[in-house]
Amino acid sequence: MQNLDALRAKRILIAQAVATAIVTLAGLWFGPRAALFAFLGGATATLANALFAYWVFGRYQAAEPGKLVFQFYGGELLKLAFIAATLAAVIIWLEPLQPMALFGAFFVVYVVPPLLANRIAG
Repeated sequence: MQNLDALRAKRILIAQAVATAIVTLAGLWFGPRAALFAFLGGATATLANALFAYWVFGRYQAAEPGKLVFQFYGGELLKLAFIAATLAAVIIWLEPLQPMALFGAFFVVYVVPPLLANRIAG
């Protein structure tokens, strides 16, 4: 089961990376600054989920199924902390801010691939 779940997580991460590229290219329509913020929003979502997947599946051992629940909770907390820190850093250090590009891309990359998970993961 672990290999199948890890493979599904990998496919979803690939889909999120592709979605990041698409929203970045779409951001170019509004200018290079919007594309940068779209890339940062999409990359934040993708990297946060990659961190979660590594935390859960990279350390998983079938001999200790009880630890899996704690790994999920720990991974989720780590993911949320990463998202908060990364978005805060972008908001603080990059001026002028383009919030629609940043948060729009984050939302699209964070939500759409998991919604399509059954089709993506096979």
